[in-house]
Amino acid sequence: MTDYLGYLYSLLVFSGGIVGYVKAGSVASLVASTTFGSLSAYGAYLVSRDPRNVAFSFVVCLALLIVMGVRFSKSGKFMPAGLVSVLSLVMVARYGLRLVA
Repeated sequence: MTDYLGYLYSLLVFSGGIVGYVKAGSVASLVASTTFGSLSAYGAYLVSRDPRNVAFSFVVCLALLIVMGVRFSKSGKFMPAGLVSVLSLVMVARYGLRLVA
């Protein structure tokens, strides 16, 4: 079963970095989004092959949740750190439920 939400999440992460690069010239955003977007896409691929194989995706989403959650708590700005934190929290909960089930 294809992990459509996982692929959508990775697309949103990747596209957010492109927007950050285009709007502000942030190479760090581009590198981080390419890295995390690729890792989360690979995780979605793994989950698509075996729906119980969620550990990799869980760790990637948790890492992004922590990084962007800290940024959001420091800046207080919802875009982009707050949005990515919320999306990552949803994905961590989704994969976490599969881990314990």
